[in-house]
Amino acid sequence: MTLRPTRRAAPGPRPSPPGRFGLAELRLALAAPRPAAGLTSEFRLVGGLRTHTRRGGDPNGDTPAVVLVHGLAVSHRYLTPLAVALAATHPVYVPDLPGFGLTEHPGVAYDAPRHAAHLAAWLRAYRLGPVCLVGHSFGAEVAAALAARHPELVRALVLAGPTSDPAARSRRGQVGRWLVDALREARLQAPILLRDVWDARPRRVVATLSLSVRNAIEADLVRVTVPTLVLTGARDPVVPAGWREEAARLVPGGRAVAVPAAAHNVATTAPGPVADAIRGLVAPVLQR
Repeated sequence: MTLRPTRRAAPGPRPSPPGRFGLAELRLALAAPRPAAGLTSEFRLVGGLRTHTRRGGDPNGDTPAVVLVHGLAVSHRYLTPLAVALAATHPVYVPDLPGFGLTEHPGVAYDAPRHAAHLAAWLRAYRLGPVCLVGHSFGAEVAAALAARHPELVRALVLAGPTSDPAARSRRGQVGRWLVDALREARLQAPILLRDVWDARPRRVVATLSLSVRNAIEADLVRVTVPTLVLTGARDPVVPAGWREEAARLVPGGRAVAVPAAAHNVATTAPGPVADAIRGLVAPVLQR
């Protein structure tokens, strides 16, 4: 299924067209911990780690919270355009995983299940749940692990560009696909990646990649029991169409969609269509 972009008014800077990323998005992404476009930052002690969260929207509304989980080597920063798009209708939370962004570094790199355990503790610290959980790239591995192990905390699940395709489940395979993707992404995303890698440190990034390619996400996907959407950019070389469809097939009742013009960082460069897809997934769940 191909998702057609729609127009929707949202607070904050006017978004760029799908597949693009402009100066407004860059400034927004690098703003934390300063408030910007309705987003604020806060820190809480979770599992012994000072954990940073970027949040927006009205937490007292009737709609469920949406929690965005970032990918490998990055942080909340590249998900801020999507957070702003969603904040018009939902309370939105974007935590930095341990060792990334503005969250404290643990002594070792965490694998997907350990990140999921920290995220479950974070949800309980915020008294959130069940939530709509949105994981991108390695964050989708974390989100799938959480949904499989703590179904009571998840209302709906979105796996955006989930890694890693079994056909390229190695460090060499993933890096090769990322290099191809870099040629398809908006260049202004580069400062965010450099800042995030600096914060995490290259050694942690490499260690987490090694853990990611040893994580068989399929074992978690077959245990997911909530409504699930597997979403990618139509031009994503990291998660090609075959793996997108297979990941959706593994989840009972899962659906797959593709966003035209976008590559792997679909949550960054196509926040409007992705936000619409998330709302479309959550709305039927609320009516049950």
